[in-house]
Amino acid sequence: MIDDQASSLRKMKQSRLIKVIAVTGGKGGVGKTNITLNTAIAMAKQGKRVMVLDADLGLANVDVMLGLRVEKNLSHVLSGECTLDEVLVTGPHGIKIAPATSGSQSMAELSPTEHAGLIRAFSELRSQIDVLIVDTAAGISDMVLSFSKASQDIMVVVCDEPTSLTDAYALIKILNREHGVFRFKVVANMVRDVREGQELFSKLSKVTGRFLDVALELVATVPFDENIRRAVRKQTSIVDAYPSSPAAVAISRLATKALTWPIPSQPGGHLEFFIEQLVSNKAVGNQR
Repeated sequence: MIDDQASSLRKMKQSRLIKVIAVTGGKGGVGKTNITLNTAIAMAKQGKRVMVLDADLGLANVDVMLGLRVEKNLSHVLSGECTLDEVLVTGPHGIKIAPATSGSQSMAELSPTEHAGLIRAFSELRSQIDVLIVDTAAGISDMVLSFSKASQDIMVVVCDEPTSLTDAYALIKILNREHGVFRFKVVANMVRDVREGQELFSKLSKVTGRFLDVALELVATVPFDENIRRAVRKQTSIVDAYPSSPAAVAISRLATKALTWPIPSQPGGHLEFFIEQLVSNKAVGNQR
């Protein structure tokens, strides 16, 4: 009977489909972590079980932004000292956070094999979740590329700075030409209004349309809002502290929209988070 229960639990674990979203941008300072955390919390407020992976492995800041105490982190998972479940900390509204390390050069310079090992660790996760949001590091390092292409959806955050658009284009170009990624979702952050966000998106899409074979979609325009800074100082989220503020409303809408994005029923050809569940789900479907 115990074996039957264990088998049933394994089947339940393997059959669940989990939405995985990477939040990236190429450049630092565009507000990726704020978008990540507030989107995660907004989803949790809608009843979803959400996890945030702090994938800026050498410069962790997700836990700091929420004032959470962390005893173990992803370096302990990679060293084999503990499992992924054992490093998770709980944040607002029950979101789970997989914390990275801070000030660790070795973690910032992981090999592709180590990246793959960390991604595979999610297939052994026991915690039940509906959505994983990956907050990548800035830049176009192997680490950023690995975590981005392992996700189902890639949200590229841009702001009204020439370097932001240039770096976003560089990231999209590499993921497209070298890793076969064709679809990207764009968040225009810290804009004056919707029109400015649309203009930013237009600039980026004109360049990508001319030189790359990609499809871009503008999924949110998040206005510049002083309440974000106030929330950061309080080590809380703007969707909790100032839910009626313009940025909080925009991010809440983004969270609602993201929850409608379809989850692929089969792997996309890359090493992906929760690959075992995807493969198992496909096998079960073929047997029916």
